[in-house]
Amino acid sequence: MYAEDSFFTLTVPGQIGLAALSTLLSVALLWLCWRLCRGRVIWIRLLIAVVLLIAFICISPQVYYAYCIYLLEGLPWQIVMRLPPGPVELFELMSFTGRQNLSHHSQGLLGWLLILIAVFRR
Repeated sequence: MYAEDSFFTLTVPGQIGLAALSTLLSVALLWLCWRLCRGRVIWIRLLIAVVLLIAFICISPQVYYAYCIYLLEGLPWQIVMRLPPGPVELFELMSFTGRQNLSHHSQGLLGWLLILIAVFRR
C-alpha cells in the first residue's frame, strides 16, 4: 500500500530523522491537547482536539518542508502551509478513506488520539 510513498525515497538516516520529527511533533501536540482540555466540559475538549488537528494539518507541511530543505540541496525557501481542510476532507482523513499514504494515515491516527484525550481527560 505504501510502496510508492515519498518516505521511501529518503535515505535511512533521512527516514529516521523524519520519523523522529513526526514523533516529536505528535507528542507535543498530544501534550498540548492534554493541557488545554483540563477542567473543560466535553464539547469544549472535543472542539480543542479538532482545532489542534486542523492547525497541525495546516502548519506541519512547513515544518516538514524545512526538514526537506535540510536534507536536499537546492530546494528554494517557500511557504507550503495549506488552507484548513473542509468537513469532507476531515471526515476522509479520520475514516482513512481519503488519500492512501503514510502522511494522511498518520494524521488520521493523530486525530483519533487527540479525540481520545479530549474524551477521557477530566
